Formats: sequence, structure tokens, C-alpha cells
Amino acid sequence: MKLENLLIEAAKIKGQSVAVASAEDEEVIEAVAEAINRDLAHFMLFGQKDEIELLLDKKGIKKEMVQIIQSRSQQQAAELAVRAVHQNEASVLMKGHIPTSILLKAVLNKEYGLRTGRVLSHVAMFDIPGFSKAVFVTDAAMNIEPDLQQKEQIVVNAINVARSIGVSVPKVAAIAAVEVVNSSMKATLDAAALTMMYKRGQIQNCVIDGPLALDNAVSLLAAQHKGITSDVAGQVDILLVPSIEAGNVLYKSLIYFAKAKVGAVIAGAKAPIVLTSRSDSSESKLYSLALALCSSEK
Repeated sequence: MKLENLLIEAAKIKGQSVAVASAEDEEVIEAVAEAINRDLAHFMLFGQKDEIELLLDKKGIKKEMVQIIQSRSQQQAAELAVRAVHQNEASVLMKGHIPTSILLKAVLNKEYGLRTGRVLSHVAMFDIPGFSKAVFVTDAAMNIEPDLQQKEQIVVNAINVARSIGVSVPKVAAIAAVEVVNSSMKATLDAAALTMMYKRGQIQNCVIDGPLALDNAVSLLAAQHKGITSDVAGQVDILLVPSIEAGNVLYKSLIYFAKAKVGAVIAGAKAPIVLTSRSDSSESKLYSLALALCSSEK
């Protein structure tokens, strides 16, 4: 499935609501406007009411189309938005004009937060020019240097997101610099362990292979040249990166060099979280919303 198709699928899911923390942000309101035009969801906008109303007027959004909840600070906006999701008043949490640390502090609150006991991880869905299907990248934004146990949960989070949009048995490549196990390269050891965990049935509803270098993960021809036989090589759905540095570079390279389109969510919480950055376009925020809405149904 492509990101444009995702917008169509999200529109078929009725009755969903999105809680936006500190919604006084022009790019966020632009994404909200487009989502409303596409009938994707109802929006609860937490933040400075006067500023939000000015932006709504600028984008031509009728105030009766959204619910505005005045908040005296970013901390209160985060708390109220998270509480709305915790109490099932909203099915998706979205970051507005607020530092990520403040929003995540509310998400992890023991009283009203969205903890599940699982690792929270970033799952990005890319439409890459020249590729016939979307490719997921995880984790490019949350976990700095995950250990094997954390990588297992990161993989499971990504599998759940991929399955929520119709990829029934995602093919997962555990990425490293090389495709052979090297005891001095932790990424290859973890990749081999994850592959064995899949083969032993510890990780289900997917196919995992690794270590695989990026070229033979995405190119069957590259894999054949290296004599690699794999059910994942050249057919990958999910790229599991070994660290946040590798993920961040890959993520931004796809956007700025390959001109890929992207939507992303934080998975592993009680509900999907749209945690886009200030540099993300309104289009990317819209795709992220659609991905979150689709994955919230699973």
C-alpha cells in the first residue's frame, strides 16, 4: 500500500478522534484542515485558544468542526491531550507546537499516561521513487542504541503497524554494515539472534533475516551477486536499523536525496502517537495521521 492509498483507507474508518497537544502550529493546523476535508477524523485541539482560532480562520476551518480546549501551558496541553486518549475520548495523540520531552513525560505518566509495558518506538512508512511498495524504517527517532530485547519489541511494534495496513506477513531485514556474523560487530550478532528467534517461533507473523547489508536487503540483484539466498532480500517490507544514528541518516537521506514521502508514528503505547518534527511538512503530518488512524484500529 502507498501513502495516498492510506488516506483513502483512513477515511473509511469512522468515529475516530485525534487529541493534539499545543495545536497552535501552522503546519499542524494545515494538516488538520486537510484531514477534515478528507473526513479522516474529529479533532480535539489543546492549547492557546486565541492562537488556535486565528490559525483556524486563516485555513478556513469552521470552529464547529473541531473542539478547542484552552490550556495555560504546554505541560497542561500535554496532560489534557494524553488524558483524553487514556480515557478513550480520542484514539490518536498528536504532537503540536511542544517539545517532545514534555509530551513524552505526559505519555509515560503512571496515573494517566499511555504505558503498556512495551518499548515505545518510531515506525516510518516511506514511498520511495522507483520502489513498487512502501518500506518501513525503524527505529530512527526514539531508541538510541537498543539491546537485543529492545530490538525484539521494536520489530514487533513495526510488524503490528505494517499488518494494520494490510501487509499480512511483513519481511523484516535486520540491517548491519555486512551480511555475515562478526563477533566484533554487535549489530550482526543481534541480527543473527533475531533471525533465530523468528525461526524458533519467538517472533511471529513475519519473516526475519539478518544480518543483511542495505544493498542486499533492498535489491535482489545485489543479493544474487553476493550469493545470498534469503526470503527477505530484495523483497523487504521493514528495515530494522541497529542504532538511532543509522536510522536518522537513512530516514533523512530518503527524504532529501531520494525525495521520498513519509508518514510515521510512535508505536508501543496504548494508542498511536503522531510525533512529527518542526521540519516535517504538512503533507508528512497528514500521512502520519492517516497511518496512526489505520494502526489504531488494530
